Amino acid sequence: QVQLVESGGGLVQPGGSLRLSCAASGFTTDKYVMSWYRQAPGSERELVASISSAGGSTNYANSVKGRFTISRDNTKNTVYLQMNSLKPEDTAVYYCYTWIGRVNYWGKGTLVTVSS
Repeated sequence: QVQLVESGGGLVQPGGSLRLSCAASGFTTDKYVMSWYRQAPGSERELVASISSAGGSTNYANSVKGRFTISRDNTKNTVYLQMNSLKPEDTAVYYCYTWIGRVNYWGKGTLVTVSS
């Protein structure tokens, strides 16, 4: 059974940092692209960052380039999102996502609130 469990969210001041983790089970992450999405209140879910199965290729939304870094540790079956220089507009629920065998898998999300 595929499961994705996010952690690491919380309240942080503008300019601060957080590191999100996505612990995967039921499959081995080294064979699949892994992604982070986010959804702010009243907005559609949007892609934040993706990383290739081997970790050699990454992709970022323009709004987070230079501030966020996606990485993976396939030995731990875990994907990370390091978020620096956080802004109030980064406030959202962050979801881990993968696509296996034509099926979309989502975690339940972790809330990130950027506020002073």
